[in-house]
Amino acid sequence: MAIEVGTKLEGKVTGITHFGAFVDLSGGVTGLVHISEIADNYVKDVNDHLKINDVVTVKVINVDKDGKIGLSIKQTVDKPPEAARPPRSPRPERSGSTGGSAGGREGGGERFSGGREGGGGGGGGSYNRERGGRSFKPAVKATFEDKVSRFLKDSEERASSIKKNTESKRGGRGAKRM
Repeated sequence: MAIEVGTKLEGKVTGITHFGAFVDLSGGVTGLVHISEIADNYVKDVNDHLKINDVVTVKVINVDKDGKIGLSIKQTVDKPPEAARPPRSPRPERSGSTGGSAGGREGGGERFSGGREGGGGGGGGSYNRERGGRSFKPAVKATFEDKVSRFLKDSEERASSIKKNTESKRGGRGAKRM
């Protein structure tokens, strides 16, 4: 019988390791049930869930070119539809405007106060507190080349900043040690 992905089989646990359990399928073929595929909940120790010579139902989840067979025990259990993760609720809307106020804060949940709001909203809307203080321009769709050039620029700035801070800690003012 050929072992195909998606089929459910019965097998016997022949070995247990810290990363999973080996299951002997029909005809001397052995597959591995990884520790993450044993149960739906967190599995700290495989021995808490399986013992050698246990007969288990497994589902074939992959077959590699070199003959390795990946198995799953948790995918054999049919879950009721309500056991699925509930849909995420949308974030609540914040009250107040995004412009500055007398204290520089409104809505109670801002990260920064003063200096970056741009006075009475004169910043042109480039500062968006809901995105952690980063500027956000939704109207322009950046191409891949734009994204790469922006990444390179940011990367070079970070590298020069790290280099400057490292040299100052060595006490060198640019002088190289021999």
